Amino acid sequence: MPLDEDKYPAESGRRRFVKGVVGSAALSSVGAGGAAALDATTGPLGAGGGQTFFFGIENTAGPAPRGMPIIPVEVTDEGELRGQTPQRAEEVGEGSNGFNGSGVPYTWSWFQYCGIQSYAGLNPEADEDNYFRATPGTYDWMSDVEGGEPLTVDMFDDYAEWGNDIGSSGVGKPATASWRSEGPDAQTIPVQVLRSTRVTQMVNGEGPYSDLDESVRAFLEGATADDFMVWLNKCTHFCCVPGYKAYADSARFDAENKVYCQCHQSVYDPFSPVEKSFVALPRPDQ
Repeated sequence: MPLDEDKYPAESGRRRFVKGVVGSAALSSVGAGGAAALDATTGPLGAGGGQTFFFGIENTAGPAPRGMPIIPVEVTDEGELRGQTPQRAEEVGEGSNGFNGSGVPYTWSWFQYCGIQSYAGLNPEADEDNYFRATPGTYDWMSDVEGGEPLTVDMFDDYAEWGNDIGSSGVGKPATASWRSEGPDAQTIPVQVLRSTRVTQMVNGEGPYSDLDESVRAFLEGATADDFMVWLNKCTHFCCVPGYKAYADSARFDAENKVYCQCHQSVYDPFSPVEKSFVALPRPDQ
């Protein structure tokens, strides 16, 4: 994309605001040498990177600077759960108004932080099937699921009443999985899968979600399926792997029904999806 071409529709004004307000304010406070240094540190090298808007589950407590990005999910005809890639989103008609009319483009940059930008699976050309594959160990119910097996809808049949000894029952049934992590040179991209009746409520703006922003609802309509939602499970603080209803001590931080990171007590709410932005790291040149 040419440097002088707007990434966002003219009516949104988003890129112009970022460039005009943030850019001019920053550059007005430095000299020519400082401006050159600023360009050197913020200009992406390699693929993708730079200022990125995304939809994620909200960070509600702790030191994490922002939420974790949501991965659009689809259910195959065989009932297997599979992640949508940005290329797939284009195939089904993302269009110029962002993913499913949300106004925000879905790009690989959403996931380019915590070193994941250099993972083999984040290369758009990687030979991956995009299934969410089970990584048992966190939840007792997954003890009968073979590691690497694609997650399927029927594994979550009891999601409306499922519970463990953490938090309330019936809030949602979680699973731990990997995405685009097959092959001898691939590193594990950890994800959290959740099936909850609240997902459809968020999409429809029902009950406590009646004030949910329309752009968020538009995104969720295309990014969720059969009450499933998925997010990249890498804490945006120090890159740890948090868990939804996974740790008993989460109750001390009002996180027993949320996503809790044991390392530094960051908390995320999967039922509070938001649009945020950050400076994504570039992928290495292939």
